[in-house]
Amino acid sequence: MHSTTHLKEVPDDKIIWQRFLAGEVEAFDHLMTLHFRTLFRYGSKFSRDKEFVKDNIQDLFLILWERRQNLSHDIAVKPYLMASLRRLMHRSAMSKPLLSDNSVEEINGNFEIEFSVEEEYIENESSLVVTQKLKKLLDELPLRQKEVVYLKYFQEMDRSQISEVMNISPQTVSNLLQIAIKQLKKHWKSELFIFFLIHFII
Repeated sequence: MHSTTHLKEVPDDKIIWQRFLAGEVEAFDHLMTLHFRTLFRYGSKFSRDKEFVKDNIQDLFLILWERRQNLSHDIAVKPYLMASLRRLMHRSAMSKPLLSDNSVEEINGNFEIEFSVEEEYIENESSLVVTQKLKKLLDELPLRQKEVVYLKYFQEMDRSQISEVMNISPQTVSNLLQIAIKQLKKHWKSELFIFFLIHFII
């Protein structure tokens, strides 16, 4: 009973966003705490420099805070934050010569889908083996196909949200996803594809 009441008291993204735009410092802290982990995971798929990723997340929230009066009230918060971080990381890497060689190369040419016990529900050794095979096959996909798969099945975003994050059209999202799944089906054994369906699609 107590936990149910607590859940009802936790504001959703839209309410927190409205309070953030209104200048509530508590909403700023809540928004950053709520999304930091997701943003860090996403940013880390473009750069292995963890401090670079953290710095960009912190810079992003400060920029949003400074510009809050000009921001839209009607947005999907998580896709908006992920899209903003993606752009900021690229600009940051390009504008800092000491970072640009490694960071730009990683941002432009690297996207890693990592599996953890918590994220991907690995319950036993056999699941771990299948998961390792899955990671290997996903790593062989082209960069944009990997990112579409990640956003669709790991972040549970719809087509319009993915298009916002990646700055591509919804139709391009559908095309990339269709090609990726077709490619995976072509190479996967049946049990591997069933594992993918159970954990990430159904």
